[in-house]
Amino acid sequence: MTEETTAGEQRSTERLALAIVETCVRNTGLETLHAGTFPRSAAGDYTDVTVVTPYGDIPWTKVSRISDDEMRTLMIEVVDRVFTYLNFPEELAGVRTATTAWDRPRLNADLMKTVRGRQVGREFGELDPDPT
Repeated sequence: MTEETTAGEQRSTERLALAIVETCVRNTGLETLHAGTFPRSAAGDYTDVTVVTPYGDIPWTKVSRISDDEMRTLMIEVVDRVFTYLNFPEELAGVRTATTAWDRPRLNADLMKTVRGRQVGREFGELDPDPT
């Protein structure tokens, strides 16, 4: 929460974030990628799990879980859903059902570095400062 944000505004922003994610990310092709059997690990860290292919075994910790084509399809779907949501927020905001059991949203540390870098840049008249 920023100094200018009230607790009520913060809670509204949290609800909006949850609604956007549930509506635009959760019920997408991501569910298809999530479906299926997930391996078990006796070691607990998956170092004992391998994927067997005709070209050799791949340690589970090295396996990509999503292909480039799947990622592209997912990102296009999510962008289109977010775009639709942002164009019709009143009609879609009340859709939330599963998020009541989710954790409350938190500010993402990596994105906040970008925010702070850009805020500092604006103070010094920079249009798009490098946040690193």
